Amino acid sequence: MEEITIPYHLAIPTIISIIGLCIIAFYNKLTFGKNKLLWTNVTVFFVLYLLIVGNAALRDIYYQWDLNRYDLDKDGMFGGKEITPKQSEAMQKLVSDTGRNFSFIIGFIFAAIISTVVYTSGLITSELKKYNNQRQS
Repeated sequence: MEEITIPYHLAIPTIISIIGLCIIAFYNKLTFGKNKLLWTNVTVFFVLYLLIVGNAALRDIYYQWDLNRYDLDKDGMFGGKEITPKQSEAMQKLVSDTGRNFSFIIGFIFAAIISTVVYTSGLITSELKKYNNQRQS
């Protein structure tokens, strides 16, 4: 088989998510001081997106490595004794990559939906707290 390649369509969003989380962590007092709910929401988005896309990137790299183990003569082709049920299974895992390839899109949508739910529930909770404080006063 070939050398292991990095899936750039998965690596770039993963790197962007890591950089975003590092910026939020580095400027923690600046960001969370002004609008804590918004920055919590952005953090939830980046964490979820990183988990989804990063997991897909790591799986893709692992499946490439796993398939390369069965290329005994390192010629990039499988033939003769190299074709086994385990090699066929490893090949199937590598080529069945539709979910991994679309994970950067689906992950964005999923993370946006979940972070919107978190933001909305945070707004509702803060409004209920304000309402209860006004009733008690």
